[in-house]
Amino acid sequence: MSVVQTLSEMKALLAERGLAPRKALGQNFLIDHNLLMRLIEASGVGPGDVVLEVGPGSGALTEPLLERGCVVVAVELDRGLADLIDERLVPRFPGTLALVRGDCLAGKRDINPLAIAALRERCGERPFSLVANLPYQAGTAVMMVLLERHMGAAAWPRCRGMWVTIQKEVADRLAAAPGTSEFGGLSVMAQALSDVRRLAVLPAECFWPRPTVTSAMVEVIPRRDPLTRDAAALSALTHRLFGQRRKKIGTILGRDGPPGGWPEGVSPDQRAETLTVRQWCELAERMERGNPGSDERAT
Repeated sequence: MSVVQTLSEMKALLAERGLAPRKALGQNFLIDHNLLMRLIEASGVGPGDVVLEVGPGSGALTEPLLERGCVVVAVELDRGLADLIDERLVPRFPGTLALVRGDCLAGKRDINPLAIAALRERCGERPFSLVANLPYQAGTAVMMVLLERHMGAAAWPRCRGMWVTIQKEVADRLAAAPGTSEFGGLSVMAQALSDVRRLAVLPAECFWPRPTVTSAMVEVIPRRDPLTRDAAALSALTHRLFGQRRKKIGTILGRDGPPGGWPEGVSPDQRAETLTVRQWCELAERMERGNPGSDERAT
């Protein structure tokens, strides 16, 4: 059975190096042993499986993953915490732990090239899993980039699934149903590209330092057959319509709608939050079909 860091051990590791959690980087470390192990168990990863961990912190999740036999690509932005991982874990797991220093994201819609290279080297033709206590600021962006990349070139290592902790508010939006106040662009994109399931709600006392918000553990599995063939077009449409969510969609797009008319069951008198995800995808496809520049972008 894997031994998980205690809170006192975590505090001591940081104190020895003059480190402390940084609010600016969204560093709230998961300290509940049962939840850490539940996250790993839910992912189903085992010996030889490749895991991407974003924000390993003191290594409380990294170490059990490595002890289980996983190959871990850990991406850490905080220089002091990266040094800690480098000193403590890389020597013990030289063949199965790759530490990438820096931001996991390169801009808003791409992954750090060093992380891509590390995953490619270790994945080969196999997929990888994202298993992480995601930093609050980066969590949503990392998940959406990986989902959109899942649809990309075959050379990209595919993400088989994500098992992560994020803000409960974000988890609610990911899985929100049409017609609810939480339903928005993130809901449409996530559900068009994946199946989302909430595994647990994590109160503030499960973290150190305690955040001011409640968190959740979620499972996100990319769809084998996404509901959209053009994530960029769907994303652009969600930004356009949800940016004016109080207006009727016919007011924004025109009463006649896209070329070929409105999708089945859709009326120009509806508002954005009332459309189903499938209707969103069909509407985006029809809008893009009528865009003179769409064929040029596809070539």
